[in-house]
Amino acid sequence: MGEWLDIGWVDEIPVRGSRTVQVAGGDDIAVFRTGEGKVFALADRCPHKGGRLSQGIVHGGAVACPLHNWRIALDTGEALGEDKGCTPVIPVKVSGGRVLICRTSTIKAAA
Repeated sequence: MGEWLDIGWVDEIPVRGSRTVQVAGGDDIAVFRTGEGKVFALADRCPHKGGRLSQGIVHGGAVACPLHNWRIALDTGEALGEDKGCTPVIPVKVSGGRVLICRTSTIKAAA
């Protein structure tokens, strides 16, 4: 089993949007693409009330939780502004137009 899991083409992730990767027995992974084309991955749950971040709107380098509009930094998983909390970050890279997420981190984040 390789360290990186190929989850598809980068173009399959909408600009300023996301797609999810299902994880058996744990939290799904939300994979985001910014307007600048950068790709990030987080556990698909807001640290506040567990909202699905994949359903939020990407603004610059953050995603707004659809439940209470908390802004979560895509690079660190940290809540921004006055809010406090963090969601697990999953290492991600793009190679040859394919998006790869770290298998080991995915399993740990889902636990």
